[in-house]
Amino acid sequence: MKRWCQVLRSLVGLLVVGCGLALSAAEPGLVTLNNPQSVLSVTTAGGGIVEIRMKRNAVNPLNWTIHGLEPVEAGKPYLRGHFLCLDRWGAPSEAEAKRGVPFHGEAPRVNWTLSRPPKTADKHQWLTMECRLPLAGLSVVRKITLARRSGVALVSETVTNDRKLGRIYNMVQHPSIAAPFLDDSTLVDSNATLGFSQEGDVPTSAGKASRWPQMVIGKQQVDLRRFRSTQPDGTIHDVSSFVFDSKTRNGWVTAANPKAKLLLGYIWDTGHYPWLNIWRHREDGRVKSRGLEFGTTGLHQPYSTLVAQGKIFERPLYTFIDAGQSTTREYMVFVTELPADYAGVQRLLVDDNNDELVLWERAPGKRRIRLPIDLPPASARR
Repeated sequence: MKRWCQVLRSLVGLLVVGCGLALSAAEPGLVTLNNPQSVLSVTTAGGGIVEIRMKRNAVNPLNWTIHGLEPVEAGKPYLRGHFLCLDRWGAPSEAEAKRGVPFHGEAPRVNWTLSRPPKTADKHQWLTMECRLPLAGLSVVRKITLARRSGVALVSETVTNDRKLGRIYNMVQHPSIAAPFLDDSTLVDSNATLGFSQEGDVPTSAGKASRWPQMVIGKQQVDLRRFRSTQPDGTIHDVSSFVFDSKTRNGWVTAANPKAKLLLGYIWDTGHYPWLNIWRHREDGRVKSRGLEFGTTGLHQPYSTLVAQGKIFERPLYTFIDAGQSTTREYMVFVTELPADYAGVQRLLVDDNNDELVLWERAPGKRRIRLPIDLPPASARR
């Protein structure tokens, strides 16, 4: 844990955020999907989803960027928006680092190829992009499909082991939010259950765990739904990791800013991604960044530590892919407009016909928001 804390502290002062507004279509490597209500943009430099917003609202929740970990040059990959951590989440071992293995893996640090651009004739606008990770020996093909009538998109990623030997690996989705979407009023909700802080000791049993949204960070009891400036409730950087009830099929996380009248959300199969990892970052006492990360691991350590630990809360800390094997994981990302007095999300479900996402508001409003999924049938998504 001490090494992880040192890594986090080393990032202080290296994080900056953009303006949070609509991106320019002239940006090199930027590819955009459109429908009448929403827009989603990805960059081939690092493969990140760097914009998803409603067309009537210029605020882009995924405007977060990072500088300082490597030289940032025009057209070259750097960590931004929602990027993919692959083949690992967090730092390599010292020996791996000396041999060029980067923090969070190669996927966000290589140029991706746009293998199928969106077309105006598409009934549902979609694209495919792919990359190869030479050190990890993995390749990934991503398909993104935008719904026709809402801010819902389906992301499908197929990872292939290109080597002749099987290996362990991890795959973590890393969406991060920043101002102006992130401020002291932004509400983060999830159906996660048991969790622990990466700043402390790993709990030896569920009885010693925290329960969402409560967490002990440092010596403070913290409510992770809100992250406020100048409030002494933890460290400059902190990460808390959670699992879901074993009977829960879908995990979800949302971030709502009622002042901006906007909500960003994700929903996924807990069999694909059993962990939710919440990162928080302050700079000069001000709220700067929040990560809404979900993936195959909940321990931010090199593989030697993950193998020795094995599981936490009976959930694995790594996954395995055999020689030549391919495996596919999916999630949905969505944005929607909100009323200005919205109280956050209590419950989120896909309806029985897979036609709608339904969000139940927390008390006192208890209103429902219904989002048409309006995507191709499963048989047509591959």
